[in-house]
Amino acid sequence: MPPLRTTVIGSYPFPSWLEFVSANLGEFGVNDRAEIIDDAVTVAMQDQLTAGLDVVTDGEQTRLDFNLSFYGFISGIDLESAPPRRFGPPAHDQRGKHGINGELCAPKGLGTVEDFIRLKRIARTAFAGRADAPVLKASVPGPFTLSGRLIANSQYPDRYAVTEALLPLVRKELEDLVAAGCEEITVDEPSMSCYAYKEDPVRFVDIFNRTVEPIVGRCRLSTHLCFGNFKGHAVGCRRYAPMFPAFFDLKADEIHVEMASREYAELEIIGEIAQRTDVAVGIIDVKSYFIETPEFVADRVKECLKHAPAEKLSFAPDCGLSQTARWAAKQKLANMVAGVRLVKKEMGIQ
Repeated sequence: MPPLRTTVIGSYPFPSWLEFVSANLGEFGVNDRAEIIDDAVTVAMQDQLTAGLDVVTDGEQTRLDFNLSFYGFISGIDLESAPPRRFGPPAHDQRGKHGINGELCAPKGLGTVEDFIRLKRIARTAFAGRADAPVLKASVPGPFTLSGRLIANSQYPDRYAVTEALLPLVRKELEDLVAAGCEEITVDEPSMSCYAYKEDPVRFVDIFNRTVEPIVGRCRLSTHLCFGNFKGHAVGCRRYAPMFPAFFDLKADEIHVEMASREYAELEIIGEIAQRTDVAVGIIDVKSYFIETPEFVADRVKECLKHAPAEKLSFAPDCGLSQTARWAAKQKLANMVAGVRLVKKEMGIQ
């Protein structure tokens, strides 16, 4: 990994026209929809390329939600769901839960392989002739996070039972992604960080490690630990202390932590993580419309360097950008890259 690498978690805001299409899918034919998806991925990738990121994704443009969209690939789920509260200030109880009506299985996979193959195809054109082509990354929710909106039943009596049923589905998807040539994968497990203050973190580590076991050493594997971001709102106790030292045993090449929205509280933890693995620091606040300047970013990068060496550090937004307006996301990413480059120039890093 190059020192002071710039990356993203996975999601990127939809263009306004894609929001319209998503609400009116019946008006478009199969070929129309395929073209629309290609266009959306191209736009998301070009925004990231323009910002100058070292790692780019497809912006998860096929997912109405980074997590819930996967339920459409899993049989045994009742997709008719109404949120318990529809009005008033946004909060996580405005997202519906889904019943389980049979065995949980995904005979055709979870859709990320098709998404990655599309990204590779579009990237071949975008990167043509470039010697500095960025890395392509895929993001997949882990089984504990994926279980969060499913209602336990007699077959799966609690959330951990649901998680265990989903675990082999996610594991198979990760294997298929690597087989498709994906060299960098983030396994999103924000629910683990949201609930570590009241659940057993050792149990979480065991779940994660069993999920990723087949791909360890076969790709660059990271995990994203944040505290939730539904319409700019967190859901968990926003402290990393309850997760460690247990989470030091996660089998990942890189651990991403949310720092910007928390005013860099517990920043010292990145030094402890860096003794064991690489660490990606969330240095852009996706929940705020304050646009960090390059100089502001550079100052934060220097603070991080007091705790961890450059060769162990990456920088990213706190979370996925799907809940941030596109005009802000574009400027925030551009300024993040510019700020990191200011520090690299001072340090003589190419």
